[in-house]
Amino acid sequence: MKYIQTSKAPSAIGPYSQAVVANGMVYTSGQIALTPKGVMLEDDVVVQTKQVLKNLQAVLEEAGSSMSQVVKTTIFIDSMDDFGTINEIYKEAFGSHKPARATVAVKTLPKNALVEIDAVALVN
Repeated sequence: MKYIQTSKAPSAIGPYSQAVVANGMVYTSGQIALTPKGVMLEDDVVVQTKQVLKNLQAVLEEAGSSMSQVVKTTIFIDSMDDFGTINEIYKEAFGSHKPARATVAVKTLPKNALVEIDAVALVN
């Protein structure tokens, strides 16, 4: 098992890793709209979703993977009203690649984020 840490994504805000590689797979922790320096971005679902996906990509790349190797994602959102907007940004990030996915509305996310995404992907 290998723990992943990159300065191109925010450090974990608790006792966990950005990701773990095991048996040819990478399991990312949920990414929220923190910059790599740990600054939470504005309360705007478009801005936050783009940063979340940027963070996710950085963690995947550090692990020897990529967005095109993602097998499954889970999206946590604080309002289903944002589902369509998040879908459009997600579609841009993944292009024609369509991993399995679950989307769940939750009451509250860490740091009052609007969206959090984690992923499971193949590793080169």
